[in-house]
Amino acid sequence: MPATTEPTPYLRPSRLDDALARLAEGGWSVLAGGTDFYPARVGREVREPLLDLGAIGALRGLGEGDVDGTPALRIGALTTWSELADAPLPEGLAALCQAAREVGGRQVQNQGTIGGNLCNASPAADGVPPLLALDAVVELASVRGTRRVALADFVVGNRRTTLGDGELLVAVLVPRRTARARSLFLKLGHRRYLVISIAMVALAADLDADGRVRLGAAVGACSAAARRLPALEARVAGMVPDQLRARAESLVDASVLAPLAPIDDVRASAAYRLDAARALLARGLAELGGQWDA
Repeated sequence: MPATTEPTPYLRPSRLDDALARLAEGGWSVLAGGTDFYPARVGREVREPLLDLGAIGALRGLGEGDVDGTPALRIGALTTWSELADAPLPEGLAALCQAAREVGGRQVQNQGTIGGNLCNASPAADGVPPLLALDAVVELASVRGTRRVALADFVVGNRRTTLGDGELLVAVLVPRRTARARSLFLKLGHRRYLVISIAMVALAADLDADGRVRLGAAVGACSAAARRLPALEARVAGMVPDQLRARAESLVDASVLAPLAPIDDVRASAAYRLDAARALLARGLAELGGQWDA
């Protein structure tokens, strides 16, 4: 008689507490949208125990929250890219909608989740640069309680995060901006859609009471993890929008790109990635500087 094969353990809880209790046991692989999980296992049978989060309604949707007393947009970890792309977000958070529309094709956007994108921690993850530029914070939960970590401290390398044993990423919190805030996301690939990034840039700016710019800038696909550009942010600080637009090209030099460490791979050389990042930043700064004229 042929040997019998035990079925792969599979659980789909509907309550977050139940999921956390199971996760605390150890040995479970977490499944959200599956758009990263299954492609990584093409050609081989999935034999690992799966904890499917898809039925936990509390992890879906957009709502209100706060970050250290500042009002924030709260994005549930299972919120899909389609939901985010179609959300009526203000101009200050437009980069999130723009990035959401660049994640794979429509099928991937309908299934893939923001939490899965962050936990997968690909250097080319489209969701990371705009969230970095917008000072996002992730909320992590376990049977021990919850904690919050700045996204910059959560994604620390290629497929590496600071997610602890038994923890789930349950939400992303993005501090609200003023009505004058603007943001944008630019991505370069070999074609328009269904492409892994060669380089991508996110810029988020607000104006103070005197009309001076405060900038957040991040670059993805040019390091093991997306990086903020503090030298560029400091250089722009205090400018008015017209200065930002007029000086965009000269603002981006080798010194502001120092945090980046691009690699050579099948999509592009390191030198090309660096040039692409420079060009996207200059284009984005000029575009951002003109948005207050509208």
